Amino acid sequence: MASRRSNAKTGEHSDKYSVLLPTYNERENLPLIVWLLAKYFGESGYNYEIIVIDDGSPDGTLQIAEQLQKIYGADKILLRPRAKKLGLGTAYIHGIKHASGNFVIIMDADLSHHPKFIAQFIEKQKEGGYDLVSGTRYRGDGGVYGWDLRRKLISRGANFVTQVLLRPGASDLTGSFRLYKKEVLEKLVEQCVSKGYVFQMEMIVRARQLGYTVGEVPISFVDRVYGESKLGGNEIVSFLKGLLTLFATT
Repeated sequence: MASRRSNAKTGEHSDKYSVLLPTYNERENLPLIVWLLAKYFGESGYNYEIIVIDDGSPDGTLQIAEQLQKIYGADKILLRPRAKKLGLGTAYIHGIKHASGNFVIIMDADLSHHPKFIAQFIEKQKEGGYDLVSGTRYRGDGGVYGWDLRRKLISRGANFVTQVLLRPGASDLTGSFRLYKKEVLEKLVEQCVSKGYVFQMEMIVRARQLGYTVGEVPISFVDRVYGESKLGGNEIVSFLKGLLTLFATT
């Protein structure tokens, strides 16, 4: 283990990982996720930065982020807020503009994605030279914890219908824990037209269309610790509309 960490610090020093954290009302979760990210990146020795993209959270998330920046340093915590909630896709576009890493990691800030899996993402990418590596809840020892039956049925159903209609060659289309080569992510967000819940699915579909390689790492997904889920009826309707649009246009 020590030799691998040494190699990460020396032989692979040119790689840098920019973590994009879109936030909206995450004041309780943000300090924990940043601490975990700093811990696991510190242990692995990989160079990193965390870009917080807050969309005008009324709960004071940005103020918490400012305090974290003072603790960890402005070189590690970059604050790139926006005035209001403008959607996940545009948050990534906004974040990429400020990312100095050659790899970009996207993940949720609500502790549903544990940073301990990032090392596996990086190893998987290096093993196969993948253009993107996606966390999957539906292969290997991946799983979902803390969801009620309704949420599980929605997620499983969304993935099943997507597999039947689009055959994307990946097992988890709606997850949002991924590692991208920066130039690949830039190209994909240019191609994508979806917003909300369907955005992550379109990213995988477009990646396959453009001939990008996709690797998968089994992850444990845990329902948010603090705050309320942002998945509601409108998001489900939008997903179905987006799925049918993709089916008709791909």
